[in-house]
Amino acid sequence: MTIAAVIFDCDGVLVDSESIAIEAETVLLAAIGLHYETADFVARFMGMSDRAFYAALDADSRALLGRPLPADFRARVDARKRALNAEKLRAVPGAAHAVMRLALRKAVASSSEAGHLDYKLRKTGLLHHFAPHVYSADHVEHAKPAPDLFLHAAANIAVAPRHCLVVEDSVNGVLAARAAGMRVWGFAGGAHMTDACRPNLLAAGAERIVENWDAFAL
Repeated sequence: MTIAAVIFDCDGVLVDSESIAIEAETVLLAAIGLHYETADFVARFMGMSDRAFYAALDADSRALLGRPLPADFRARVDARKRALNAEKLRAVPGAAHAVMRLALRKAVASSSEAGHLDYKLRKTGLLHHFAPHVYSADHVEHAKPAPDLFLHAAANIAVAPRHCLVVEDSVNGVLAARAAGMRVWGFAGGAHMTDACRPNLLAAGAERIVENWDAFAL
């Protein structure tokens, strides 16, 4: 099937923000008594919208600790991620070059909220490669693993879903792309990726694993 457009996830694909988020989230969760193995945490939660993520954490807190998440927990996480992003956030190595040399239509479709997404793409110098085709969970009612966000992006760049290739690093993202009727490649070049991630992406329906941006070729 001819590929006419590439739709990129952002976190862990274009910008190395997932390792920062995982660090902030798991440390603060442990501080309130919720402990997760990193591999399990990544497999379960990565690619979720913030709304779905915090709802799932709240359910875990009620089930395991007998109490809801603290009312200010999300604010604590956001503050910690802002501090770490200001200090550490970078583009994934090779992402800018890969995007620049791509002659097809392209978009970003990310589970991040719009404001966070804009900040990360601006800080890493990637925004102008995609604007105005930058779409977040705020644009749809149902975020990944539902297909809505990818379908929304495809409609806005005027490319049929079957002619879109998605580049994703999360199981939820791969499931969403497949549900949208798109081809999808798993990306393993982010700093957060572990050996367990690759087979999980393939099992979810990724056609292949791209180890880094130097290996990305259509």
